[in-house]
Amino acid sequence: MKPVKWGIISTANIGVEKVLPGMLKSKDLEIVAISSRKLKTAQSWAAKLGIPKAYGSYEEMLADPEIEAVYNPLPNHLHVPLTLAAAKAGKHVLCEKPIAITAAEAKQLKKIRNVHVAEAFMVRHATQWIAARDLVKKKKIGEVRAIQVLFSYFNRDPKNVRNMADIGGGGLLDIGCYPITVSRFIFDGEPKRVTATIDRDPKFKVDRLAGGLADFGDGRHLSFTVSTQLAPYQRVNIMGTKGRIEIEIPFNAPPDKPNRYFVQGMEMNEGEWTALPVSDQYQLQAEAFGRVIRKKQKPAWGVDDAIQNMKILDALFRSEKSGKWEKP
Repeated sequence: MKPVKWGIISTANIGVEKVLPGMLKSKDLEIVAISSRKLKTAQSWAAKLGIPKAYGSYEEMLADPEIEAVYNPLPNHLHVPLTLAAAKAGKHVLCEKPIAITAAEAKQLKKIRNVHVAEAFMVRHATQWIAARDLVKKKKIGEVRAIQVLFSYFNRDPKNVRNMADIGGGGLLDIGCYPITVSRFIFDGEPKRVTATIDRDPKFKVDRLAGGLADFGDGRHLSFTVSTQLAPYQRVNIMGTKGRIEIEIPFNAPPDKPNRYFVQGMEMNEGEWTALPVSDQYQLQAEAFGRVIRKKQKPAWGVDDAIQNMKILDALFRSEKSGKWEKP
């Protein structure tokens, strides 16, 4: 496959620390440019990562005819505007999650034609998640009835975008989108109704602790807790009628160590850990998007899927106010 030529919008930490190092491992893509609002910042990261071009504005990079696709890891409130700008410039866009702040905002992306747009949920390309879904499809643990997710970190930095309510900060948008995505991935369905309980930081006004239930019908549900102000931890349990699957590091899977999952049968605490070959989920994500661009495979997830995820998040926020079940 002819390598896809990429440009990177901004020097956000998620990009330069995790996504770009993964992308740079691949022979199926070539990062040709990185941009920032400050040229010196772009030049510094270009030098560190070995990227040929550096731009002092996003608009200038989008005008570069060599670039075919862009990765957009800007703060949440800039996801839609810059994705629209990139698409207008004829670039395919891999946009960091969540793709918008609300479903209504995300629907603006439906006007995009002739280029591919996808939400950057790397977990859907991660080997441990694909293995877990295959085991579920094969009924390895019987009928899956419940998925339980816990994901937390501690961040009270007032300068961090996650603590800025007016630009889409808070835990539910930042990491609460993961339980929604993975439960849809494993159940291969959509929740009929959701409910949430949310605690907000009195100073930042963002949600710092959120717990939720999503009813997928047929006796299946997701339960989750996410927090931006608890001890760092993450774990997922997929519960079936004949066993369970536990994914050890489900979201920040290490790119330099084997990813592991545990399968238990009907005996408590008895089962087996499986270690998968070392892989980088960010590399796999970019390569998959490249194959879509090169028409080597059909897009599995696009704008409609991203809008559906946002509808569920919207319903959880509505439940915070209503105190009731809400339909996405």
